[in-house]
Amino acid sequence: MDVRLENHLDYFIHDNTAAAGLSPEMLAVAREAFRAGDFNLLAEIYGSQLADLRHPDRSLCLLNADALSRAGRIAEALDSYCTAANLDRLRPNELGSLVDCIAHTLRVKECLKECTDSNGVSEDEHSLDLFSCRLCKGLLIEPTTLECGHTFCKPCIEDDGVKECEFCRYKLNKTNRELKPIGFKVNVVLSGLLSKWFCAESEARRCWLEGDRMRNEQGFINALEKYNYALEKAPFMCGLLARRAELHMAMNNFRQALQDGDAMCRLTPLSPKAHYVKALALNKAGYNEEALQEYLYCLALKPDWTSVKLETQKLSDSTMLSEMFSTFKTDGLPTSSLRLHPTGPASHLKPASHLLDSLHSTPRRWSHTPTGRRDSLSDTGAETKSSCEVSKTLASVRREVPPQLLDSSDMDCSVCMRLFYEPVTTPCGHTFCMKCLERCLDHNPNCPLCKENITEYLATRGYHKTLLMEEVLQRYLSEELAERSKVYQEEMAELSNLAQEVPIFICTMAFPTIPCPLQVFEPCYRLMIRRSMETGTKQFGMCIADDIKGFADYGCMLEVKDVKFQPDGRSVVDTVGVSRFRVLSHGHRDGYNTAKIEHLEDQKVEGEELAELQKLHDCVYEQASTWFTSLKDNMKNQIVSHFGQLPEKDPDIQGGASGPAWCWWLLAVLPLEKRAQLSILAMTTLRERLSTTRRVLSLVTRKHPPPRERILHFPLKL
Repeated sequence: MDVRLENHLDYFIHDNTAAAGLSPEMLAVAREAFRAGDFNLLAEIYGSQLADLRHPDRSLCLLNADALSRAGRIAEALDSYCTAANLDRLRPNELGSLVDCIAHTLRVKECLKECTDSNGVSEDEHSLDLFSCRLCKGLLIEPTTLECGHTFCKPCIEDDGVKECEFCRYKLNKTNRELKPIGFKVNVVLSGLLSKWFCAESEARRCWLEGDRMRNEQGFINALEKYNYALEKAPFMCGLLARRAELHMAMNNFRQALQDGDAMCRLTPLSPKAHYVKALALNKAGYNEEALQEYLYCLALKPDWTSVKLETQKLSDSTMLSEMFSTFKTDGLPTSSLRLHPTGPASHLKPASHLLDSLHSTPRRWSHTPTGRRDSLSDTGAETKSSCEVSKTLASVRREVPPQLLDSSDMDCSVCMRLFYEPVTTPCGHTFCMKCLERCLDHNPNCPLCKENITEYLATRGYHKTLLMEEVLQRYLSEELAERSKVYQEEMAELSNLAQEVPIFICTMAFPTIPCPLQVFEPCYRLMIRRSMETGTKQFGMCIADDIKGFADYGCMLEVKDVKFQPDGRSVVDTVGVSRFRVLSHGHRDGYNTAKIEHLEDQKVEGEELAELQKLHDCVYEQASTWFTSLKDNMKNQIVSHFGQLPEKDPDIQGGASGPAWCWWLLAVLPLEKRAQLSILAMTTLRERLSTTRRVLSLVTRKHPPPRERILHFPLKL
């Protein structure tokens, strides 16, 4: 329940029932009617209570007026407010219900709900197009793209009050590690495009900013000159009109401020900001009645604007029940229409309907300056479109790129010289295709154009697409972008076809089921690993080097499990062996080796041969277990930390294409030269592999334990 009404009800029930002759039972019913929202019943209760009193009670008159207001019965409410005003001057906080009711009536009468979308977006939001800054609502000037990919005006995001992105709430990093301010760099490509496509408005925006700087330095005259020049270039910029109106008011040029407010209302009749500026100018110029009307329209457009509501209530106290019901003699008017004059109770009469007529006629002149005065500042005879009609017209007028100025070459990547695909912008303000930038950073942590060091950007892997550029491409170059996308998808499909071409990492021995961690720093392999992730295969081949062919004829496919990027561009890649292969042919792509391969599988045996193979398997496993157990604890711990424990025996020794996992674990940790390991990897029968392993174990156990570095065959590429 409204706090003031609750207090009034409590006062009447507990403290004043006997003195006023009021019925506690009826006030209890009134309380329930209020809770139920039945304000007509509430008004009848208060009206009957007032009728029974010999002298009007001011508090009860206010309760009755509030109830009538909430019920939409404004004329009757005004009469009750006037009765209360005759007893004691009205205060602003006593007019909240009346202000709400009138604003709601205007909103319904002018069909303002139809002029906003289903989500309640006002004309201010509708007017924002692709090239508007979401902070200042104007054309992007000095467009600056954040790491999250969203673009704003440079002065807007450098404002101390802006802490995060308006779209995604990305926290702005305005200081570096030395706690020095970071200057946001202008997006070079977008800045050039906006200056080309919207030349006059861009120039006007620059003058606007210069004017703001001068104004902050108290250079009002110079600032006004800049604003005037900017509005000559772009007279439709409501934000600039508002700035000039504020400057005029600061200079006490209320007449000129009112003209700017009037122009704003003509351009954007459903903008709360426009009507607020006009109301402020009217108020300062002394047009209180018209200012009140504009404030009410602000609330009709934006009901939750608290500060405007308070101003409206203050102005209502001094204007609505003062100037609008000014004292004059009229014959034959009802005594219930008495009202309070600013200097005391009124002694003359005027109908409450006068205010209603004034307010109901107001919407037809929202975009005009005060009417009915000899010093009116605008042509009050001019007719304007209805608010809804104008709103629909303006909502459809958005910035569009002139077709004659559209050139796809303006949006070409400076690395690949093709149309931007997944454009990203560096901290220094240059834009590239995402893949092009990544490939450049594989070789050098500097911007490909200006050579500025962007190591920190590289370390965070902040490759977020520049969303504005992406939207521009989709809207204006959709066919070219579709063709560019088709070419890219074809390239990815070719790269993901491992049956046709497998990327080869030349480094160390790898084995099925065995982890193989790698440190990757060479540009060609950084590209190779990234492509394996982008295509979704997450696989590549591992081979040892060969002096003649480049790499060995046999190798192992590795699957990427995780990639951790380092600040200097290197990456630690966790992989595990998947399957063995034989190289059929060698090839190259973009600096790394490739191969056409065939996968290897163990030959299967049955019957007595399988039984003999099972015995050999169990024997070698026991021999391997004994050897591993005999190692010193520190050596065992290091082996386990890199390769894990010795795997258990497989229930089905022929279940996998490469045989039991423990055989490959043992081959990885035994002190064998790479060529010897390679020969075992190439074997396609489990019997041959087990027999060879048994001979190696026999040799190892007969000799002294080998040096630790040969046991720890950890394949890190440094």
